[in-house]
Amino acid sequence: MPVTVHFATNRVLDGPPEELGSYSESVVAPSNPNEVTYGTAFVNDANLDADTIGAITSLQTIGKGQFSQSAIDDLSDPGRNLLVFIHGFDNSFENAITRAAFNQQWFARSGLSAADTSVVAFSWPSAGKLITLPFPSAAYRRDQTKAGQSGLHIMTFFANLEPIIASARAKGNRVFLLAHSMGNWALQAAVESWFAHGNGDALLFDEVFLAAADEIHTTFDFDPTGRLSGLDRLGRRISTYASDKDVVLDISLKINFAKRLGQDGAHDRSNQERYPPAKYRTVLCGGFRDYKVDIASSHQYYRRSPGVRMDIANTMAGNV
Repeated sequence: MPVTVHFATNRVLDGPPEELGSYSESVVAPSNPNEVTYGTAFVNDANLDADTIGAITSLQTIGKGQFSQSAIDDLSDPGRNLLVFIHGFDNSFENAITRAAFNQQWFARSGLSAADTSVVAFSWPSAGKLITLPFPSAAYRRDQTKAGQSGLHIMTFFANLEPIIASARAKGNRVFLLAHSMGNWALQAAVESWFAHGNGDALLFDEVFLAAADEIHTTFDFDPTGRLSGLDRLGRRISTYASDKDVVLDISLKINFAKRLGQDGAHDRSNQERYPPAKYRTVLCGGFRDYKVDIASSHQYYRRSPGVRMDIANTMAGNV
């Protein structure tokens, strides 16, 4: 059965919006959120056992600056929880949307109804270049720049979601945010933009999942609202998934000359006064061996390891 992925993207369109090839690697004007494209994608089933994502079969209800009314209606009364997804480095538009659909199916397989979600994704303009050795630092830097330039666009995406989230929550649904890899760099730009534009505290997310975060490990220290220090004002709890076996983040550390949040969690994370357990949790995933570990998968454990999946699903269900 096809998976529906409502999406927003700040990629420049080079052609008809219903065609995949139109979604470029360029970012729309960073100061103009009205140029962000919103739409709905339909993705056929993934092969979860083979870790093979599905394919986009059609793109519909495309518009600028806001979700279509049909998408608003669908997300406002989804009949299940909502999952908001921000992808990482090395993802084309198609990669990002099909990965969102894969995540929806992956978590649903946990067997917990709370983890069977409707999904909405934001695709920032990663070039989608394959990771090869030696690590392509120039491609990495280009993606990092574009992720940072996406702050206002993602902030506006969150603002457009806010009334939708309120409606979905009023009907008994919970709302989750999952940011993977360099998606956390884009997220910190969005959180900073949220408060810089005068927005106050907002309960957007019941749980925020920061998976293999390619963001500096001191990100929560930039009080009052620098980097991700204000994220706890937008969500009830933050769960950071980190691994000391993450080869990609080891390379990122060398490029950025700074330890990454996804390697060992936040700086001074054992300080419970600074990180109260009711608000922050860290899951160390380096010991999971229930999937084939290689360079790429060491960074993708959130969707490769059944054990990590069950932790995320149990968190969605309020069991953790």
